[in-house]
Amino acid sequence: MGVVNVTPDSFSDGCLHLDADTAAAAARAMVAAGAAIVDVGGESTRPGSAGVSLDEELRRVVPVLERLRGEVPVSIDTSKAEVARRALALGAELVNDVTALRGDPALAGVVADGGGYLCLMHMQGDPRTMQVDPRYDDVVAEVARFLEERLAVAVGQGIREERVCLDPGFGFGKTVAHNLELLRRLDELAALGRPLLVGLSRKSTLGRLYGSPDATTASTAASVAAAVQAFERGAAIVRAHDVREHVEALAVAQAVLD
Repeated sequence: MGVVNVTPDSFSDGCLHLDADTAAAAARAMVAAGAAIVDVGGESTRPGSAGVSLDEELRRVVPVLERLRGEVPVSIDTSKAEVARRALALGAELVNDVTALRGDPALAGVVADGGGYLCLMHMQGDPRTMQVDPRYDDVVAEVARFLEERLAVAVGQGIREERVCLDPGFGFGKTVAHNLELLRRLDELAALGRPLLVGLSRKSTLGRLYGSPDATTASTAASVAAAVQAFERGAAIVRAHDVREHVEALAVAQAVLD
């Protein structure tokens, strides 16, 4: 899953894709490099970020979706029902909701009615507060319980279970230690029976392992290493900024397993 953030403030690629033509070209290039789908988002969820209005999010993403319609498999990274509705009408296949249907009560119905796929992500708190002081007794067990509960909610609101994937939410209300424990025991989340999406690309956790304790991003090399570890523990979808490098590394990892 390639990443195209149509935002001025995303932690890694903010401002790079604000122009709709530039964003669409980046998405096409990611597919050419091997991405199966491209995640388009108009609202940053980096630590400390504030939300944007519905009108502003639509202003950012709709022109990109219009340019990509019929060309590129698209996921829409949103928690707003109206953004999801417009995106699905413009050909998006998956709604990637970091709130796991807690942000907008109408979102589940939009996904169900539109026949879309849905990703449910774990987050402790919200982007403004999630990294203030995250605490868990057992991060893996608590994330698993949350994802099971949210999956049941989605199914109960008419979304077919086979159309749902799950995301443990690396970096969303987790310390470095929490993120490493999630990665180490990712197979326990894979045992929930739904495809796992992991987003470790360029996350500060990785940068803090080999660099500054105040790192806000990480290198491509660190991101690829984490992606391979996740793949070997059951991840089905890897969300990545540097598509070609991830595709090549995962192809090698798959060849070894075969």
